[in-house]
Amino acid sequence: MQVRFWGHAFVEVTGGHGTILIDPFVTGNPLAEKAGARPEQFRPRAILLTHGHGDHLGDAVAIAKRSGATIVAPYELAMLCRARGASVHPMHIGGSRPFEWGWVKLTPAWHGSGAEEGDRVVYTGNPCGYLLRVDGKTLYHAGDTGLFGDMALIGERHPIDVALLPIGDNFTMGPEDAAYAARLLKPRLAVPIHYGTFDVLVQDPAPFVEAARQQGVEVRVLQPGASLQVA
Repeated sequence: MQVRFWGHAFVEVTGGHGTILIDPFVTGNPLAEKAGARPEQFRPRAILLTHGHGDHLGDAVAIAKRSGATIVAPYELAMLCRARGASVHPMHIGGSRPFEWGWVKLTPAWHGSGAEEGDRVVYTGNPCGYLLRVDGKTLYHAGDTGLFGDMALIGERHPIDVALLPIGDNFTMGPEDAAYAARLLKPRLAVPIHYGTFDVLVQDPAPFVEAARQQGVEVRVLQPGASLQVA
């Protein structure tokens, strides 16, 4: 499994059966754009969406329509994407399913979820996180969330190779809570996401790195465009 971070919460996962994008926020994402990402370069088999906010829904529909990828999302968000012309597979929290490209399970996330349409916000159901198993390795993308105790259950039920955890604060966990989340989840490796994109999310990842290591969890900080191989 190869994991490439494109800034914010946008992650590209590649395995033996193709590529999966999670929250493909490209257009308007200064970190992804600076790293050279363009929506038209991506040809995934699937796109996983954690919630409907514009900085997560991003370019998902356009990429799906161009590539033929299936969007996997909580039911209400999936229906919105279908109405916009994408092929979708609706799921919901607690549900799991094997696909040709990998296995997914939706997990809780404490956040909101709504898509902007003009001057109104359209409800898009509950937000979620994802467990994604590819090539025998398990990735956990927490989505946008605060800290919650049931992260311990997620890690206990599904041993995690790499956990992608938001550290930006204000809208999600900050570095201290994210480090405690790492303690509960017990992944082999943690990667900070959802920080540094906008002024309100400015964070130095170093405190998260140190706090997580004190909890016994190794951290890898990825610059936008960089990748790691999960072996």
